[in-house]
Parts: sequence; structure tokens; C-alpha cells
Amino acid sequence: MAQDNRSDLTRLEQTERRLQVLEDAEAIRNLKARYAALCDNQYDADGIASLFTEDAVWESPALGRFEGREAIRNFFRGASGIYSFAIHYSLNGHIEVDGETSRARWYLFMPCTVAQSGDVARWYRSRDLRPGGRNLDVSSQAVRSEPLMSVPFETGWATARFA
Repeated sequence: MAQDNRSDLTRLEQTERRLQVLEDAEAIRNLKARYAALCDNQYDADGIASLFTEDAVWESPALGRFEGREAIRNFFRGASGIYSFAIHYSLNGHIEVDGETSRARWYLFMPCTVAQSGDVARWYRSRDLRPGGRNLDVSSQAVRSEPLMSVPFETGWATARFA
């Protein structure tokens, strides 16, 4: 009888761990959706910064590396000057949860207007998101955005991936 109770307890603990992984992954999806919505709202710098840990890093080869929540906030205060219009579509999310940490990758399809060079379409990859505790509150620890294409709409990506 004691063996059955231990077996039931083990199954319950395994189920709770698996459920926690699912809840963490869903919280990360929601974090990504909040990030996209804030970016699409004229890059709400305060809202975006609130999604990151104090020691977070946000980087892009084209836009720079910003270390710390305040540096991220300051960058996004000027983002509307770079992108006067943007819609962020996060696609094909792949999330791996390992205890208190996780890694996530997304494709970002972003129809946008770049202030200096006209209309473009871009894809980015984002990585390194971390659950912020055992509740469903999560924060980004590091995000790296890597361009997969950048083409004026009138050129089209069938002609060139980068123009």
C-alpha cells in the first residue's frame, strides 16, 4: 500500500512539473504578444521596458546593443523615428523551458515603414526569454533580433532578400 502511495505521489509530481512547463510556455507567448502590441503602439518605451529584467540585453546587428532596462527604454523612445509604422507578427514560436529559465525563438514578419528608406518587410529571430518566477509573470532577459530579409515592397522578396 505504501508503494502505491509513493507511485501516486510520483505521478502527481510529474504531472505538476509538466503542467508548470506548459504554463511557463504560455506565459512566454503572452509576453511576446504584449511586446508586439506595445511595439505596434508607437513603440511604447515605458511599457516595453517593463517587460525586461533590470539586467536585460536587447540587441540587433542593424540597430545596436542595449544593456539594462533603462538603455532599452531609451532606445525604444526613439524607435518611432526609425519605424514610423510597423505591425509585428510573431510566428512559429519554439519555446524550451528548463526549470526557472527558458529559451524561445520566433520569426517576426514585420511590414513596416522605415523613416529613412521607405517601405520594407523584415523577419527577425528573438531568443533568450526567462520565466520570472513560479507565477505566470515573465520577463525578457535577453533578446537578439537578426534580419532574415529587408526589401522595399515595390522590389519584392522574390527579386532580392536584401535590397
